[in-house]
Amino acid sequence: MQKVLVFSPHPDDDVIGCGGSILKHVKKGNVVSVVHITSGDSGSLIYSPGQTISIREDEADKAAKFLGISEVHFFRNADGNLSYTWENLSRIISLLRSLRPDVVYLPHKQDSHRDHRITHELVSESCLRAGSPEAQECGQQLWSVGVILCYEVGTPLPEVNYVEDISEWMEAKVEAMRLHKSQLANLAYDEAVRHLNRLRGITTGRGAYCECFQVLKVSELF
Repeated sequence: MQKVLVFSPHPDDDVIGCGGSILKHVKKGNVVSVVHITSGDSGSLIYSPGQTISIREDEADKAAKFLGISEVHFFRNADGNLSYTWENLSRIISLLRSLRPDVVYLPHKQDSHRDHRITHELVSESCLRAGSPEAQECGQQLWSVGVILCYEVGTPLPEVNYVEDISEWMEAKVEAMRLHKSQLANLAYDEAVRHLNRLRGITTGRGAYCECFQVLKVSELF
């Protein structure tokens, strides 16, 4: 059994980027946890930021339950104004040392959305620091993550070096996306993920539907 930790800049990014892989992990008996760095409070033109947080966290919880995710964390940073701060770094380092994940998923560093790029910087740096003898206040049990994979959301990866065939799980991934109802009111993300994963399947030749990743780190655990 492996422990898997997914870092999602906003509720629904985890589903878009690696929802099929999450389902595969759960099927294998792995324990999956998700961290939502923001709660997407800017994701509505109808509701107030406070109402939007409540709606999107509820949607994230429902999607997590559907996917079989064991634990969900909400950091509640400002949507659209995420900052690279010691407060965020220390929270992530503490979580890494506490949960001790074997595999970490995060957005890739060239995503067009600023929150996604900052999430990448925060998580990649925290993974390095969690295994080094510093930041005593973040826990004294050091932890080095064995596998770190970057996923794609709105901006396709310019370079892919790992492909996961999610054909068996594609419909379940779409259903999980549809639980984020507030976001589908503006854009058909459910169809977007289906077409992206179909495109990746065709171009890689690895399956009917695939998720693509950039490998930041890999060990024998993988």
